[in-house]
Amino acid sequence: MNFTDPKTAAQRLGLRVGMKVGDFGVGSGHYTLAVAPLVGTEGRVYAIDVQQDVLTRVRGLAEERHILNIETVWGNFEKAFGTKLRDHVLDAAILSNTLFQLDDRSTAIIEIKRTLVSGGRLLVIDWAGTYSGMGPAADRLIPAHDAEALFIGAGFHKVESFAAGPHHYGIIFTAP
Repeated sequence: MNFTDPKTAAQRLGLRVGMKVGDFGVGSGHYTLAVAPLVGTEGRVYAIDVQQDVLTRVRGLAEERHILNIETVWGNFEKAFGTKLRDHVLDAAILSNTLFQLDDRSTAIIEIKRTLVSGGRLLVIDWAGTYSGMGPAADRLIPAHDAEALFIGAGFHKVESFAAGPHHYGIIFTAP
């Protein structure tokens, strides 16, 4: 199955050595693991998820690959201050295949915004369709134009949108 390449998509964030990045809803950890080398040992990647088992798996993969700049964060970013991160600590953030799963999108977006520095970049990747059941149920799907409206409504500025593989869209925003 041909899905989005995390490294290629993440490169649109303009990451540099020493940056701090938050992966909100880390899931499989593909983005966390792809971004860690881009920010180098001077940087930090915060792998944030509400599921402990997901974080344990990502921590194990990082250890196997001798990646030392990943910090797992057990937190719920659908709650204010649920990530436990300080205000304006992140240079960039990733929200991949997570937006459609959120019940409280507004709070989640505000929490992401709170953690980003002004001008910090956000990469949103999500499903472009249901694809005969391969993607989310139709009632959970968030079309790209709706995703744009959610983030712009929260004060983000759209930088670009792009096709993130055959089944996903991608949007880059900057934080106010």
